[in-house]
Amino acid sequence: MRVLVWGAGAVGGSVGAALVQAGLDVTFVDTVAAHVAAMRDKGLVIEVQGVATVVPVQAFVPAELAGQWDHVLLCVKSQHTADAAAMLRSHLAEDGVVLSLQNGLCAGIVGDMLGVARTLTGFVNFGADVVAPGRLVFGNRGTVAIGELDGRMTARLEHMGALMRHFEPDAILTPDIQAYVWGKLAYASLLFAQALGDAGIADCLARPELAGLWARLTGEVLAVARAVQVQPRGFNGFDPEAFGENGTPAARKASLMAMVAFNRASAKSHSGVWRDLAVHRRATEVDAMLGLVVARGAAHGLRSSVLARLVAMIHEVETGMRRQADTNLDELAACDD
Repeated sequence: MRVLVWGAGAVGGSVGAALVQAGLDVTFVDTVAAHVAAMRDKGLVIEVQGVATVVPVQAFVPAELAGQWDHVLLCVKSQHTADAAAMLRSHLAEDGVVLSLQNGLCAGIVGDMLGVARTLTGFVNFGADVVAPGRLVFGNRGTVAIGELDGRMTARLEHMGALMRHFEPDAILTPDIQAYVWGKLAYASLLFAQALGDAGIADCLARPELAGLWARLTGEVLAVARAVQVQPRGFNGFDPEAFGENGTPAARKASLMAMVAFNRASAKSHSGVWRDLAVHRRATEVDAMLGLVVARGAAHGLRSSVLARLVAMIHEVETGMRRQADTNLDELAACDD
């Protein structure tokens, strides 16, 4: 089996390295030339609990790539989905399949551009970071799920599931992948809020005075999910029912403590959004994720005021108008509906 991994960052690098170690023929593509050069010259270095493993890989920038593949893993940031789909179009075999392992509602874009019949969507919640060109730190395992856009359980889904289980043995094949996707969008609202401050994910979620903020943020995402007729599914401590219409303070507290425990066990202390802002100094996925949720809500007559304010505050950090500080979360919590 030949596999093309388009986007060799935290997700693509981690999954692709596992496939290489399983003996598959894997080709990596990334637009960051320094990252590609480091992988090509020294291999892809994966550090797990302080132990580094060098994985020899084939790596290219898009302009160097030639050939077609039956199996493509799309692992770019959500705001780059359309550009990546356009570039990989000529490298996807006519009967090939693209599995989107991205945050947000990206698979719909891929399906529109490359064909629904050639698109699968995925959900990942493991922790990993690119810490230097050609070097990743793998923080912890997390839920992985994949599914067909139309909910069918197909032979190709089983085939891609077998592929993903080289990386995550407990990878889930589901007829309701949108439940996981929207669950991740709700959870992501907490991660974007964390990125406004200094504290890591666990310490941020453990702040009792912010419990109301967590309920409001996730509640607005869950309201939009209901409007589009999706019942989000929980994972790794996040319980959508606890934050939904019928959730109780006790259930929300239990879910928060479970999320705190999950994140404290990870070597990845801060969200990828936080690293985008504090380390890489680059734009985040906020518009392609939470901004899209706000827009979807507005189309259904819903006013997602706290989410909209969070999106605006992230943009202020991106442009240098706001400094990352834990007090930003207090300001967001005081946001008036």
